[in-house]
Amino acid sequence: MPYLRDLHLYCLAAAFLLLISSCGPSHRENHKEHTGEKKIGILLLNHGSRSERWKEPLLELEERVSEKILEIEGVGGIETAFMEHARPSIADGLKAFDSAGCSDIVVIPIFLTVGTHMFDDIPTIIGLKANPASLEKLKLENIERYTPEARVHLAPPLDFSDILKKNALRRAGGLSVEPQHEGLVLVGYGSTEFDRQWTELFDEVGDHISRETGITEHATAWCGHVAHYSPDSTTAVVRRMLSKKQRAIVIPLLVSTSEAFQIDIIGNAIAALKDHGKRVSYKPDAILPDPDLERWVIDIAREYADSIGTRRISSPTVHQ
Repeated sequence: MPYLRDLHLYCLAAAFLLLISSCGPSHRENHKEHTGEKKIGILLLNHGSRSERWKEPLLELEERVSEKILEIEGVGGIETAFMEHARPSIADGLKAFDSAGCSDIVVIPIFLTVGTHMFDDIPTIIGLKANPASLEKLKLENIERYTPEARVHLAPPLDFSDILKKNALRRAGGLSVEPQHEGLVLVGYGSTEFDRQWTELFDEVGDHISRETGITEHATAWCGHVAHYSPDSTTAVVRRMLSKKQRAIVIPLLVSTSEAFQIDIIGNAIAALKDHGKRVSYKPDAILPDPDLERWVIDIAREYADSIGTRRISSPTVHQ
């Protein structure tokens, strides 16, 4: 069944797919014309981090889904790639699939929602865009751009499903004791250019938890570059929540766990609050691991593989 949440997201998805399909026509012209049986590579893509602890759940995700994905007709391999700060890079993954003779590569981004990475950086890295400013940015950050011989398909991010709602609800339920006396604070990386989309997504997740648990108040705090990687923003949001509620439940909506975010930024933000031990419930965890996310990856891979088999990529859908 379709997993687009409403008309706004449907239009956003359509614009995203139009962008990916229309940008970089010369790239498409350079593709070899593949005939006969299709061989598909599945590339699980995430942001990347210097933290080894952060990388582990992403690599474990690949391990958990590999068997079922490799059973999909036409799929010949699966790899994990990091956009920056870690190896293998996106270019490494694309090159591996080219060397294996893949006709198509499906890039599945383990990203929360739309943003500069999804609309600009990633399409540029994989050869679907050639914006001069983006190319210069990648050069300065020492990120390799690679245009594969295989045909590339870029899937949408996680917010086009109910995964984040289910995930945050489960984690909030594990910390909640008296919902009527508690307030929820969701902490995310954030985005300057796509602030409206990020804010709407976190509001939707908060509203869902409120309806399901009876927690009547929720708020969002940012911990990424929007907040200058400072704990102060999170401290301020949790403090405001504690002015209205007896306790605050803090959930990091981050894909994986790192010392920098869950410990240094969010952990220190909470430690700065008076009586935080009694009044704040916080676990320095992340979205991963998550069986629903694993199923989503498998479903997306199967859907694209089926579409590639007939050379028809439609609007993205997911099986709930």
